Amino acid sequence: MGGLFARRKAKFQGYPAVRKELDLVEQDDQLTHEISLQEEELDPENGLDVFKQVPQFVKEEKRYEEVKKTILGDESGDVADSDAGSEDEDDEESDEEDDEMKINDETETNLVNLRRTIYLTIMSSVDFEEAGHKLLEIKLEPDQEMELCIMLLECCSQERTYLRYYGLLGQRFCMINKIHEDNFEKCFVKQYSNIHRLETNELLNVAKFFAHLLGTDALPWHVLAYIRLTEEDTTSSSRIFLKILFQELSEHLGIHLLNERLYDPTMQDTFESIFPKDNPKSARFAINFFTAVGVGGITESLREYMKSL
Repeated sequence: MGGLFARRKAKFQGYPAVRKELDLVEQDDQLTHEISLQEEELDPENGLDVFKQVPQFVKEEKRYEEVKKTILGDESGDVADSDAGSEDEDDEESDEEDDEMKINDETETNLVNLRRTIYLTIMSSVDFEEAGHKLLEIKLEPDQEMELCIMLLECCSQERTYLRYYGLLGQRFCMINKIHEDNFEKCFVKQYSNIHRLETNELLNVAKFFAHLLGTDALPWHVLAYIRLTEEDTTSSSRIFLKILFQELSEHLGIHLLNERLYDPTMQDTFESIFPKDNPKSARFAINFFTAVGVGGITESLREYMKSL
């Protein structure tokens, strides 16, 4: 501020209003045109707002360059050409340097920073729409879309109770891009195969998350083909997971609509592993399991199978 007041006191000496190299018109040749914007006869020349293609564009450009040289001289053109040439050389050199300086990050620092950014975005957003908008603005490499799905599932599992916010966010991503749908399908398979590693609270949240995706058709129902409901192929953790999953689906869809989904003629091969009919023992186990968790209404086909034996 002190320097500014000092320049003002000196009447801005050294800071001319117009630089000498820009003062091209002599004082005697300068004409001041005064015009009022309130004149009724003022022609705004609206036709200039419309683009009109010049038939002889190249010829007109050459004439303009000739007039420009007569006014400014030939030096300006030479300087411009030399500047353009030097800029092209600089661009080529910078491109070569960029190619030479590509370094592979083996420490996964970028991956850690990406996960931190995704986590902070999810946790700081007011609602799922804001979170989805912010997450879509994050620039992801072709192989980094999976990190978004993994972090969303991780954040969901760490909550004390399940928040519908995560289900809505996952649903939105599945609807936007098929890549996210495929990645959540991979996450489902991985989570179910490692379900014994989750704490009870994490297990409940993950089950409700995937139940939301299935109930809203954000996740294809053929993912249930990865589940084999037999006494030998399930553990206490996987049974809890399936209990919560089907209870949530029954509550969300209703037992009638859930039956329609599970007994869709085009999907029977998919659900053979859930309703096993290869032997009576497996069928009886599935009937008892679904009845015990409160969704016995979906076992009608298994009961008919047992009666036919």
